[in-house]
Amino acid sequence: MKPFRLMLTDHLVILYKLHERMDLYEPRKATRDELLEFHSEDYVDFLQTITPELTAKLGEEKLAKFNIGDDCPIFDGMYDYLGMYAGASLDALRKLISGMSDIAINWSGGLHHAKKFEPSGFCYINDIVLAILNLLRVHPRVMYIDIDLHHGDGVQEAFNTTDRVMTVSFHKFNGEFFPGTGAIDERGIGKGKNYSVNVPLKDGIDDHSYIHLFKLIMEPLITKFQPTVIVQQCGADSLGYDRLGCFNLNIRAHGQCVNFIKSFGIPMLVVGGGGYTPRNVSRLWCYETSVLNDVQLDSKIPLKIPTYDWFGPDFSLHPQLDGRLDNKNSKKYLECVKTDILEQLRYLNYAPSVQMQEIPPDITGLTEEEEEIIRELNEDKDDEKTRKARDMKDEARLGEVMAS
Repeated sequence: MKPFRLMLTDHLVILYKLHERMDLYEPRKATRDELLEFHSEDYVDFLQTITPELTAKLGEEKLAKFNIGDDCPIFDGMYDYLGMYAGASLDALRKLISGMSDIAINWSGGLHHAKKFEPSGFCYINDIVLAILNLLRVHPRVMYIDIDLHHGDGVQEAFNTTDRVMTVSFHKFNGEFFPGTGAIDERGIGKGKNYSVNVPLKDGIDDHSYIHLFKLIMEPLITKFQPTVIVQQCGADSLGYDRLGCFNLNIRAHGQCVNFIKSFGIPMLVVGGGGYTPRNVSRLWCYETSVLNDVQLDSKIPLKIPTYDWFGPDFSLHPQLDGRLDNKNSKKYLECVKTDILEQLRYLNYAPSVQMQEIPPDITGLTEEEEEIIRELNEDKDDEKTRKARDMKDEARLGEVMAS
């Protein structure tokens, strides 16, 4: 989970010039008030004040209250780090809400285990829940799709009782594997009954089985629920040869799942998640960036990348990652999973609707200082160079649209 895997991703994205196909934004850190939209005040206070030095002085009872331990250690600069990845997801959703983007990506986000009162599985702030809460201000229905190895328990728990968010998680499940949740009969509570969908898988699932099941389940779910925006978590620990993983997925197969959801033409927020073999995490997220931008990449990683040695011995964007484990998912088992979920779908008789009132005035998430800067920038005329660069970019995009 170290930021090094994000640096590798950046190197690949820039090397393949994918950044030239996107608008890039430097987000600000999430504010305390934004974190409090989901997380409890005493928990946020704890995150804001705790340091490695202070941890040594606190009693075990205090640390246990906030689930501090091996999976959730305290480290230097932690609160700033949490604010940055959460702020990036919040800024990404603002681009969707404003119509500035139809797809927004934050690979540093996707920390789906964090709970309202405590961290879990190295997830301290649940940027996904914060993003969905804000999306619900303007979108009647949000679908969350999780293809991480682990169950998206924090997101499911947050929206268990509502029919405006459908959570769908494909994950390993045997009752013991972390976080121990995600059985097929976990389907939501009360008004949210049947709006939590869990797809429990066994070790060694391969490309064909995963993609086939994914499409058979997701198409009817999207058709029935009719989401107006989709949040997709793309944890890379579901790849083969991940340090903590137990699936046989290749990078192209993982990317096909992202491309399939993209094909519905619904606005998307795409975030990262787990992944513990950094070179494969970066390969995956670079490849999925290309998928989301409709760009074909050369499978041979160019020599110019400063971290080239990390991608040996094959130096390919698509190393062979399957075949390490036997596929324990029989056709009969996968057919039973599919049948159970489609049976669950029968109980969803309608796409939930809600009267959308006025948008809260703080939906932009801008501070007063930022609003003042924007006002000043708007008062200044664009110089000739800026205008020309913007026009060239717009014309290029128009050409892409025409070509497609």
